Amino acid sequence: MRICNTVEDMRAACRGARRGKRLGFVPTMGALHEGHVSLVRAARASCHAVAASIFVNPAQFGPNEDLAKYPRSFDRDRELLEKEGVALLFAPSVEEMYPAGAVTWVTVEGLSSKLDGRSRPGHFRGVTTVVAKLFHIVEPDVAFFGQKDAAQVAIVRRMVHDLNFPVEIVACPIVREADGLAMSSRNAYLDSQQRRRALLLYCSLMRVKKSWEGGERDAAKLLATGREEFAGKKSVRLDYLEIVDPDSLDPVEGVGGGALVAVAAFVGSTRLIDNILLPGSPG
Repeated sequence: MRICNTVEDMRAACRGARRGKRLGFVPTMGALHEGHVSLVRAARASCHAVAASIFVNPAQFGPNEDLAKYPRSFDRDRELLEKEGVALLFAPSVEEMYPAGAVTWVTVEGLSSKLDGRSRPGHFRGVTTVVAKLFHIVEPDVAFFGQKDAAQVAIVRRMVHDLNFPVEIVACPIVREADGLAMSSRNAYLDSQQRRRALLLYCSLMRVKKSWEGGERDAAKLLATGREEFAGKKSVRLDYLEIVDPDSLDPVEGVGGGALVAVAAFVGSTRLIDNILLPGSPG
C-alpha cells in the first residue's frame, strides 16, 4: 500500500491507478471499525483498485465538539487498510488540506440544515467542503459511504448531482454489534454502563418499525412510540427522532415504505446517531 501525504503525490498516484481501471474510494476519519472495513470490501468487490483517506477534518467540528479527543489510531488503521487490500492511502495534514488563507466553502443549501445539520450548525458545510476536495484530488469512479450517516449520504449525493462530479455514490448498510448497537468510532468514549444505555437508540428505531409493520402510518403516532423508549431516562438525552424522505430529508406525515427513521441522542456527553430505512412493504 502506498501512503501519500500531499495533494500532489496522491493526485499522481491516483492518476496511475485509474489508468484503464475502475477506482473506488473510501473517505474516513480513522479510528476504523468493521463498518469501515465493510466499505473497503464493497469497494474491492466492484472496483479494480481502492483508495482510502484518513483525515480528521476540523472543518466539520463545532467549537465545543470533540475534535481534540476524537480517537486517532493511525498505525492500527494503516495496517488494517493494507490487510484489506487498499492500494493507496491519503493521510494529509490539516495544513495540506486547508492552506493558510483558504476562504472557499462548498455548501448544499437547505439540506445542510436538517437533522444533524440543525443540531450541529456548520457541520455539513465542513463535510461537503472536504469531500469535494477529496473528490478533486482522488477523482474516483465510485465513492463508498456508510448508511449510518444517512443525512451525509443525501447531502453528498446532492452535491455530486449539482456540481456534476463524475462519481457514483454508494451507501453501504449499517454494521451493528451483536446486540444491535451501530458501530461508531465514538463508541470508544462509552463506559460499560453508557454502552448499555446507548442501545436505547436502536430500541427506539425498532419500536417505530414494529408499530409501522403493525399497520400504523401516522408519523406523529410512530414518533411518539419511539420517544417512549427515552421517557424517564435522564442519562440519555434525545436530540431528535424524525421520519423523513431519505433524499430530501423532509419530514413525512403518511409513512410509506422507504422512509428514513433517524435518531440522535447524547449518552452522557457522547452524541450518537442511528437510523433505519423502512422496507418497501410491511414485514
